[in-house]
Amino acid sequence: MTASLQILPLDSAHSHIWDAYVDAHPEGSFFHLSGWRRVVERALGHRTLYLMAWQDDAVVGVLPLVRQKSMLFGHTLVSTPFCVYGGTLADDETVRIALEDEALKRGRKFGVDHIELRDREEREGDENWQHHCRHASFWRDIEDDPDQILTSIKRKQRAVVRHSLKNGLSWEIQQDVDQCYDIYSESVRNLGTPVFSRRLFRELKKEFGSQCEAMVVKDADGNAVSAVLSFYYRDLVLPYYGGGTEAARALKSNDYMYYQLMCHAASRGYRRFDFGRSKKDSGSYKYKQHWGMNEEPLHYRCALVKAKTLPNLSPNNPRYAAVINMWKRLPLGVSRQVGPVLSRYLG
Repeated sequence: MTASLQILPLDSAHSHIWDAYVDAHPEGSFFHLSGWRRVVERALGHRTLYLMAWQDDAVVGVLPLVRQKSMLFGHTLVSTPFCVYGGTLADDETVRIALEDEALKRGRKFGVDHIELRDREEREGDENWQHHCRHASFWRDIEDDPDQILTSIKRKQRAVVRHSLKNGLSWEIQQDVDQCYDIYSESVRNLGTPVFSRRLFRELKKEFGSQCEAMVVKDADGNAVSAVLSFYYRDLVLPYYGGGTEAARALKSNDYMYYQLMCHAASRGYRRFDFGRSKKDSGSYKYKQHWGMNEEPLHYRCALVKAKTLPNLSPNNPRYAAVINMWKRLPLGVSRQVGPVLSRYLG
């Protein structure tokens, strides 16, 4: 590390410099943008620590971190919770190691249990960090027109999409995210998962504007049956918070929705469909495989600080089976009230 390298917390005056660095970095993602700092603070009430590496008055690296502290779920620093990608962006390995060493230093000072970096690329050579990820991400290029998009989908899934096109479905883009949230919250309740707050959806839309878009699918009678909140960045669209009502399965409206999102994104000039992450061998993992997506393993890393082992907060953990089954039976209104109290620590 050179003597002139300084690592300082981000202040609001330098947010535009942070974002310019993310935009220019080949590994920069939508989830590295400084807007997430404001969203997480306002909607979820967490403290953030966004580290910037400076050298000769120029930014040479960034590392976004969020501090989550709960008696029930532990005390962590994560880059970045509620996001599928994160970790360090740096000009070179020297800067990257310096930023991660600073994260370790801060984590020890805070007394966290562990620190997690949600890297997409594999990192090697630091004994403080251990690989800890069972997720993969999925993506595909988007063709120029709807017919090409449809024919490029894997055969069995293509048949499902064709079926959905005969069901009288329609879609629209809504500037108000509330109906999208209502459908999403019902969907995750049915899966036995605590939902995020409505405010999170509103803050994401407020912060990112046209980079955050709600698509709602309606049946032939005009009833909303599926919805997805998507992010746009560089050349890609990333459907992020999506789901459907109980009627969605028979109507194939989720399949219709993702196909129409590809077509809509193509019409706006986007050329890559990022289907996000899924835990290997999960239902969503297998669903994405059916589309014929390109699959890439993720390379999350963790550093233990106070903890001896990493917690297993996965819904696949057998110890949570009874809680999940109970949650599925909660009245929807109750799940929307109680869910955000828990979910703010589960991102």
